[in-house]
Amino acid sequence: MAMQSRALTIEDGKEPSALPKTIQSRVFPVRILQFFGLFLILGLGFSIISMFMIRYWGVQNVVSTARSEFQPCLEEPGSLVRWIRPQSNLMHTMTDKELFWRASLVPQINEYPFTRVPKIAFMFLTRGPLPLSPLWERFLEGHEGFYSIYVHSLPSYEAKFPSTSIFYRRQIPSQVSEWGKMSMCDAERRLLANALLDISNERFVLVSESCIPLFNFSIVYHQLLRSKYSFVGAFDDPGPYGRGRYNENMAPEVIITQWRKGSQWFEINRKLAIHVVGDTIFYPKFEEFCKPACYVDEHYFPTMLTIQAPHHLANRSLTWVDWSRGGAHPATFGKADITEDFLKRILEGQNCLYNDQPSSVCFLFARKFAPSALEPLLQQAPKFFGY
Repeated sequence: MAMQSRALTIEDGKEPSALPKTIQSRVFPVRILQFFGLFLILGLGFSIISMFMIRYWGVQNVVSTARSEFQPCLEEPGSLVRWIRPQSNLMHTMTDKELFWRASLVPQINEYPFTRVPKIAFMFLTRGPLPLSPLWERFLEGHEGFYSIYVHSLPSYEAKFPSTSIFYRRQIPSQVSEWGKMSMCDAERRLLANALLDISNERFVLVSESCIPLFNFSIVYHQLLRSKYSFVGAFDDPGPYGRGRYNENMAPEVIITQWRKGSQWFEINRKLAIHVVGDTIFYPKFEEFCKPACYVDEHYFPTMLTIQAPHHLANRSLTWVDWSRGGAHPATFGKADITEDFLKRILEGQNCLYNDQPSSVCFLFARKFAPSALEPLLQQAPKFFGY
């Protein structure tokens, strides 16, 4: 009985307290192991979920989702600024279908609830380098906020403009385009769609790497912004290179009397740009039934816009070219061609209609100029072009 009483006394903690401390020291490591076990299970679960997200959605979509969910405080995601601020980087992961849908969204209220300065979007359709870029740099110098630049090149081309250049990071996601094929019109629509994402772009000018401006920016800006019409050449050519390219399968969307031909190098306003990127009626017909020797870039936009918005077209191009040498392409001018007499011939003796009134300012741009023409053009620009 004495021994039993002593055992009970020890278990009840009335003698040395070493036993409870031993029990506590055993419990503490167990809790640590449980904590780390829970942490490993959560980490493993998160890793498995992440792998499935990347597998099925792709890395870019996962990153984009994360970025959209974790907005910096300064972004003000619920404010109007988010919708009207132009993109600083034009690269994105949208497909053409997604891009055209996004670009075709139209505000239903015509009065803008913010101070909007209309801009000109200069859209460069090029294979690669822009050899005449120094001339454009000078032309646009000091006019920031009144223009935007977009460059569509071969996907393999990587531009190396310095951060101080107006062309820095102005390439859009591009695809291969071939002369005379629908891929060329796709590139032009792609340029328009990207430019439409900036709500301030009001006029859209398609130019190539061989184009130059013929007047200073102030004149070009006011000529375009004050114009009642868009400058798309669209004429009815009864010959083999006009109506001769028409395919009867185009009907009933396009009948032969509506078939038009015009220059690839156009200038249009925002309303017509939305018509172009939002077209789902005429595009399938031209894609299927206008193939070489029907050169779709000469017929698609002139025909479609003549049908949809005939009273909004000036029916002439703003880009001067010289077809006098014959052939499938206009003449190209190099260093030896850039003389005072040549520049006077381009600028003088022109007659046209501007807002239904006679005008001597008919062309605002000219092409085709070789890279070797850059140096003499820079020398003559202050005297002849005003920049």
